[in-house]
Amino acid sequence: MVEIPSGQEKAQAPLGVYVHVPFCATTCDFCAFYQTVPKGDAVRRYLDGVETEAGLVEWANRRVATAFWGGGTPGLLRPEEIERLGRTMLLYCGGPPDEWTVELAPATVTEDRLTVFEQLGVTRISLGVQSFDAGLLDALGRQHTPNQVYRAYDLIRAQGFTSVNLDLMFALPNQTEAQWRADLEEARRLAPDHLSTYCLTFEEDTALWVKLSQGKVKLDAAKEALFYVQTWAILADAGYAQYEISNFARPGHACRHNLNTWQMHEWVGLGPSAASQHNGWRSSNPADLALWLAEVADGRRATSDRVVLTNDLLAADSVIFGLRMNHGVSMPRLRRRWPTPHWAGLEDLLPKLLFGGLLVATAEGRISLTGPGRLVADAIGAEILEAFESPVRVGL
Repeated sequence: MVEIPSGQEKAQAPLGVYVHVPFCATTCDFCAFYQTVPKGDAVRRYLDGVETEAGLVEWANRRVATAFWGGGTPGLLRPEEIERLGRTMLLYCGGPPDEWTVELAPATVTEDRLTVFEQLGVTRISLGVQSFDAGLLDALGRQHTPNQVYRAYDLIRAQGFTSVNLDLMFALPNQTEAQWRADLEEARRLAPDHLSTYCLTFEEDTALWVKLSQGKVKLDAAKEALFYVQTWAILADAGYAQYEISNFARPGHACRHNLNTWQMHEWVGLGPSAASQHNGWRSSNPADLALWLAEVADGRRATSDRVVLTNDLLAADSVIFGLRMNHGVSMPRLRRRWPTPHWAGLEDLLPKLLFGGLLVATAEGRISLTGPGRLVADAIGAEILEAFESPVRVGL
């Protein structure tokens, strides 16, 4: 795994760009991402807004190494709209990114759209499958069928993209162990280059959250843990290396954009609700198309949740997100990269995690989660954040 050495020039560090395409025809029951129906001239105004916003960014002649288009549903754009959005992004990237991912919903995949993506330089397609089971797809409110998944996958493969990812979800309402194993085996049969497997989460203000509050669906932590462990074993047997809790790849196909994000490098977010970590700030655009358009027209961007990137914040997040990766983190390297006295709080916590069997450490100071630790990574992350917020110890 590549890490940027301490002291290396900022201009040489990876810079990513994330483009949020906010349009969806319908809202899936589990989705909490900002989205809107593309009515009237909304798409044209959105494309104008991205062009304006990109011109406001202080790129400092830095080349963009990775790009990621998410949503929403980027595949709802017409081919000519995809072309315009791609050309706008490339104008500021200093050349085609080394890795360029686009998320696509199966029902939106067409040969014409894929041709435009390929001609622009897109290297990686992430297909939102979620499940191959028609009943489970219906329970999630997904607007595609298993047959559309197969058709989309065949079209993507025929286009010859460098890397293809399939997104799957588990612990779905009423999903059995046999159904999840069947989804994994079907994914294994298709043989994508990368697989992302996410445990269903219940986000506030979603249809699933309402069903949970009404008792129509239930949480089952033991079942979720079983699904996690089965996933890791089945995909390892199929030749997919787990490199992050939810992500598995064949050699050379790990998502570089996500790796750079988890390692606390910089990225620029374009579009409504898109987040940025750039030029000393972490912030996001308003999750509202009209408000975002008004702000960029007024020469402002990334005005929401705006915080200064301090060494304390970056150090804590480097450990929290770094431990989600199987490779773990090098403590000596992180301490050089983010010098802060708040490392003392983590030093107090580490023995508890080590003796509890949740963490392992090497003589060189690299720490990583064990299998049991990965099952409770979110709880460990909360403890790490609290440790960095604890009072600093006075010298011995």
